[in-house]
Amino acid sequence: MAVIDAHAHIYPNKIASRAVDAVGDFYLIDMFGEGTVEHLLSAQQHAPITHFIVHSVATTPGRVESINNFIAEQCRQHPEFIGFMAMHQDYPEPEKEIERAIGLGLKGMKLHPDTQHVNMDDPRLMNVYEMIEGRLPIVIHTGDYRYDYSHPRRLMNVLKTFPDLVVDAAHFGCWSRYEVGYDILHNADNLFVDASSSQFFLGQRRTVELARMWGTDRIMFGSDYPMWSPAAEYDQFVTAGFSEDELENMLWHNAERFAGVKVG
Repeated sequence: MAVIDAHAHIYPNKIASRAVDAVGDFYLIDMFGEGTVEHLLSAQQHAPITHFIVHSVATTPGRVESINNFIAEQCRQHPEFIGFMAMHQDYPEPEKEIERAIGLGLKGMKLHPDTQHVNMDDPRLMNVYEMIEGRLPIVIHTGDYRYDYSHPRRLMNVLKTFPDLVVDAAHFGCWSRYEVGYDILHNADNLFVDASSSQFFLGQRRTVELARMWGTDRIMFGSDYPMWSPAAEYDQFVTAGFSEDELENMLWHNAERFAGVKVG
């Protein structure tokens, strides 16, 4: 059986420590990982994780192309990686860069409205969603009690406008307010949900309950490396009380369907 970590971030070695520190400062937590490719792959020594969906966030438009080049190169070097492109709301030629990223072999897109300081349903991003609808899936950080940028109701606006857009509403659909995400989004079509950055706050019992509420045919295991240890997140997930069939879907098949890939 394959195991896909559906939510992991990587950075070039020369900037990894700064990037990890910035994320830790944003979330006010002590980060687990170094943020490097080598450190992420070392998780495979401690857990049977076979693949990682990897991405990074462009906090300025000028970083979009370099991030996409880096992710694509790492995917060429490491068959364990399924790469997603970055985009920024102020990037001047999004359609051109989307085409280039597809040509580089990238399989989806990642956005983080809170760190990019943009409403999820901002017209600039709605333009981007229109370009990728039916072509690329997208991971969108969803929810934060401190901000309104990524509120699930904004994602619902997006999904109603673009019904064929395939979305991972990261962190159980609303980081830090998990039930809010479920209440607003659970009936949406073409919506997947990853469990990253959630287990620490929910605990095993509530993780199982919430996953079954959503439906384990659309929940994906994810670690949110370098925030958390992929191996520790895996161990907590597989010992939470799910059935073997549920785990096979959440550890493998759902991520394949989301990303449009076959790995096993």
